[in-house]
Amino acid sequence: MSTATYTVKGMTCGHCVSSVKEEVTEVSGVTSVEVDLASGALTVVSESPVDQERISAAVQEAGYELVGVS
Repeated sequence: MSTATYTVKGMTCGHCVSSVKEEVTEVSGVTSVEVDLASGALTVVSESPVDQERISAAVQEAGYELVGVS
């Protein structure tokens, strides 16, 4: 198992959180996604490390921006 934490910019409500969660969950290998609206934290648990570009693309598909890795 691999866990990575990112920061997402632009989320303002629960719907934003749901959109990001839905898109990132669809990335191959991802087993769990947690999103914190207040901090913008996106925690991704996967079977093995997932390329950040794939996570970034999923976040962009939801309409937001990945701005950092924690």
